Amino acid sequence: MAVRGIRGATTVDANTREDILTRTTELLERLVALNGVELEDVASAIFSVTDDVSAEFPAVAARRLGWIYTPLFCTREIGVPGSLSSCIRVLLHVNSDKRQEEMVHVYLHQARSLRPDLGNGSENRYYQSEP
Repeated sequence: MAVRGIRGATTVDANTREDILTRTTELLERLVALNGVELEDVASAIFSVTDDVSAEFPAVAARRLGWIYTPLFCTREIGVPGSLSSCIRVLLHVNSDKRQEEMVHVYLHQARSLRPDLGNGSENRYYQSEP
């Protein structure tokens, strides 16, 4: 069994604890559902946030979903001028028999703009929320 990476990102409307937890929960639930991931398959998760997302750690949402023993790490995203603001990104490491190209990566809300090269996502194993 290999360790595979699954990417995801979302944005928040406001820098509030509630918005950060709601949007992170939505993202994690979508990633897990679309990839058929069981909790015990998640090896670790790295969350990054832009400078304007500071009211709560996104990892708190994972803990609330029962990811009690999963190693979680939060960090700041590089502040590149002109880049997407109010953004939460995640890189999940999962144990899986699937090939890397079978993993479904998820981009929600304004984070859809992070991967415009992926089109509507259906042929590329990427999921993007509706506008």
